[in-house]
Amino acid sequence: MTPTPLVLASGNAGKLREFHQLLGPLGFEVRPQADFGVADVEETGLTFVENALLKAREASRVGGLPALADDSGLEVDALHGRPGIHSARYAGEPRSDERNNAKLLEALSAVAEGRRTGRYWCVLVYLRHAEDPVPLIVQRSWEGEILAHPRGEAGFGYDPLFWLPDQGMSVAELAPEAKNRLSHRGRALQALVEILREAPDRR
Repeated sequence: MTPTPLVLASGNAGKLREFHQLLGPLGFEVRPQADFGVADVEETGLTFVENALLKAREASRVGGLPALADDSGLEVDALHGRPGIHSARYAGEPRSDERNNAKLLEALSAVAEGRRTGRYWCVLVYLRHAEDPVPLIVQRSWEGEILAHPRGEAGFGYDPLFWLPDQGMSVAELAPEAKNRLSHRGRALQALVEILREAPDRR
């Protein structure tokens, strides 16, 4: 059977590999949006869902194919949900993990240990075509706490500050295989795969 091309609304090589590994067995050929000349869209939504939809619709419209997009970020309870949808650009331009982490630590400097709870969120949106009225939307979270100092060298973003009490380490200290299994993105993708496997008519 000829694989079904699927536009990934991202240029991230790590995401492309991860999505291809899980969606390839279902008959999808996952390709980056750059292959189709899809430009990044302005993320004007007020929620992760809205931004993922914006990205998926643009990728499907320009690529003329089914599309998959994700939007993710960190929600901190003591900061009323910030950095939220602004996680990647929390400290402004130029974007930098180090600057974002420094701003987060400063914002939490007066918050006591035990009250620094938060979670990563990932929202995945799958569209059969650009005007799909019933997109598949999956969201998963990953609970943790924000450390006072970074730990670990792996991962990216806020991973060195995101402590997992049940694992006794930060996300940046996890092995890649464990992160893929436990993470918000890994579990959201697994859930999407199950939906597509059980409902092939949704492809």
